[in-house]
Amino acid sequence: MEGQGVVDMDHPRDYNGGKGTLNRVMANPKNAKRYAHLKDAEGHWTVRDDVFVRFRNRQGVMAGGLSIGFTGYGSENNRHHIGPELQIGHQLGDTIGTPVLLIKTAWGGKSLHKDFRPPSAGGETGEYYQKMLAEVREGLANVATEFPALAGKDLEIAGFIWFQGWNDMFDKEALADYETNLAHLIKDVRAEFKAPKLPVVIGELGNGGPQAGTNMLAIRAAQKAAAERKELRRNVKFVSTTAFARPKEQSPNVGHGHHWFGNAESYFLIGDALGKAMVDLRR
Repeated sequence: MEGQGVVDMDHPRDYNGGKGTLNRVMANPKNAKRYAHLKDAEGHWTVRDDVFVRFRNRQGVMAGGLSIGFTGYGSENNRHHIGPELQIGHQLGDTIGTPVLLIKTAWGGKSLHKDFRPPSAGGETGEYYQKMLAEVREGLANVATEFPALAGKDLEIAGFIWFQGWNDMFDKEALADYETNLAHLIKDVRAEFKAPKLPVVIGELGNGGPQAGTNMLAIRAAQKAAAERKELRRNVKFVSTTAFARPKEQSPNVGHGHHWFGNAESYFLIGDALGKAMVDLRR
């Protein structure tokens, strides 16, 4: 996910008056404790010095301490969105006890069947599968310059989180092969990094909540089934996300169901669940 959770924009027409933005969610007294770590005592967005994010978006490479804004719109002067990486990073940073680097790769509108197609699935390897690996390698190679605090430290590829599926719903073959393709993806990523038991978390395609169409339900079932495959060494966890969907009427982007309507609470809760799952796998 490039990251469409709206932080603070509240135009009455374009952003539904700010309903479902991160600022609005945090202003709700019942959420005060759960979200308190996102801002400091002066009301500024916190920036962690033990969790780092690297994301190459259309504007270039964003690299720095975990905070808001590592998204498709991200730049130092345009930090108005979040993706799941925000709370993933907080969960990992709070529990692992060593510095964490999240290398985020994301492109909108891509399928596993074609764009991310892994080599062992047969056919032509997906362009974005190759780009994903290239960006991870690039991030590892540039750690010393992009993250001076990590210079000289031994790096471990410690986990892989996959959250995708929308585009595969609209192709009959892609839908039928999703489980198998996802299993191939996990095997190939593990082989690439010589980590046969690499912990893997699969986030459910939970857009819209429990009331979903046949195709979306099929993707969800395929994601869950892939996580349960014995040949993946039982070190894969499926995370349900349907409970985190919020109605469009309570969200900033009422026409963007494929982006969870831009609801920041959805993105926070998704990240929280994905991060907790990775922590559990690494225990």
